[in-house]
Order: sequence, then C-alpha cells, then structure tokens
Amino acid sequence: MPPRKIQDEGEVMRWFEEGRTYTWMQDEYRRKYDIETSIPMWSAFRRRRGIDRRNMRAADLLPWRMKDKHRHLYPAIMLRAEAKDRAGRPVPPREMGRLVAWRQMLKNDDLVVHYDADTDDGFFYVSRKAQDTDIIREPPEAKRGNRAQD
Repeated sequence: MPPRKIQDEGEVMRWFEEGRTYTWMQDEYRRKYDIETSIPMWSAFRRRRGIDRRNMRAADLLPWRMKDKHRHLYPAIMLRAEAKDRAGRPVPPREMGRLVAWRQMLKNDDLVVHYDADTDDGFFYVSRKAQDTDIIREPPEAKRGNRAQD
C-alpha cells in the first residue's frame, strides 16, 4: 500500500473550513511537503469526511440544459449564489454584495432570467409575466435538464 499523502488531517480540515480551493491545497502541499497531489484526491478526502460540496447544484434555479460556454456567465453565477443563500449556505461578502445588487435590479426592472442555449449570449433578462413565479423563466419540458451540451 502506498504511503498516505495527507500529512496532517487537522490542517486539511482547517483549510476546508477556511474555504481553500483544491488548487491552493495542491500548491501548498507541493510547497510545504514537496508532495504532488491531485484535485480528485482532495475531493475524495472531502467526501470521506462528510464535508459539504462547495459548488451547489442549483437545479431549481438553473433547470436548463446549458452549453459549457454559458456555465460561467454572470447570470449563472448569480443564480448559483442565490441557490446557496436560499439553502442557508455561506455566501462570501463580496459575492453577497453583488447578489443583493443583482436581486434589486431584477426587482426594480421587473425582470426574470431567461436562457436560450441556441444563442451566443445564452442568458437574457426578460420582462416578468404572470406565469413567472420566481426569478427565472421556467423552460419548456424539452429544454429542462441540468446537463451540459457541446
């Protein structure tokens, strides 16, 4: 059996509590211990210790089959932050400031988020209609499914 790469589990648990990224952990282990690690190794450690995922699956607020090129656009980022906030998960102060301003923009302009995978922009802000019950325009059933295309 190969030697364990994790040198100090308490240290690693603290890093997770501090919100350190897997890349940061890789770099720190290389610097501090001269040990090469992988992102899947850190992810497996997180799972084995029962630590919550950092990235939330926000299927209620991102119900579309999104193209990869649209996944990191501002509306998608804000919808993930909104999902975190609704779930009672911590939202970093800077991100929360943007989220509050974004929510206010939607409210002031009476808008919801619409997604169309067949366009270059992907996301659009459209006027709220009577059928809109949340901050998104619900997609037709054929366009539902939170998996990437392309």
